[in-house]
Formats: sequence, C-alpha cells, structure tokens
Amino acid sequence: QVQLVESGGGAVQAGGSLRLSCAVSGDIPSSYCMGWSRQAPGKQREALAAIYNGETTMYRPSAKGRFTISLDSAKNILYLQMNALKPEDTAVYYCSTGEDGTSWETMCRDYWGQGTQVSVSS
Repeated sequence: QVQLVESGGGAVQAGGSLRLSCAVSGDIPSSYCMGWSRQAPGKQREALAAIYNGETTMYRPSAKGRFTISLDSAKNILYLQMNALKPEDTAVYYCSTGEDGTSWETMCRDYWGQGTQVSVSS
C-alpha cells in the first residue's frame, strides 16, 4: 500500500519559512505524479503544487514564487519549501500521489497523508 507521512509543520511569523517533508513508501507507479494541498479552517482543500517525474512542476498562482515542490527520489521524500509565509497560509498541509488528470484539485491526489499543521501569525 502507498503510504505518505507529512512532517515539518509548525508555527512561524509572517515572512518566515518552513520546509515540509513527506516520507513516501509503497509501490508507486512511475506514471504517478505527486502533490501538496492545504485546507484552512472552514474552507475546502485546495491544491498548491504538483511534480511529475521528479522534476516537472506546476503551482497554484498564489504559491508560485514562494513555494517550491521537489522530490528526493533516492530518499523517497517529497518536499514543500515555503517562503514569505502569510497568515492566510495557515492550514493543514497534505501531500499526495496519484494519477494525472485535467482537474487541478484531483490530479496526483488519489492517496493522501495525514497532514501537518502550519500556523502563520502576523
């Protein structure tokens, strides 16, 4: 079974940085992409970023330039580097993997981790 475990969340002041990690295990098809999403209190989960073949990336416009998704294939760890954090970035962050698709909210998102909390204060 595919397993994903997020870590690296925490509390940070606005303008600060965090790097989230996602330990990946299991037999993941080479055709699968991986992604990061977040869910703020009272809001729907939203996709932030995706990575294909460990290199090609896509970002939500609000995340591009501040967030960077990367994959360490040797260690099977997916990362999300987050810089210039804002209070509105406060959310539970989830990593995922799955099949590609045309929907930004569902692509690479068939399997999910448990999430890690990120809290940004002003």
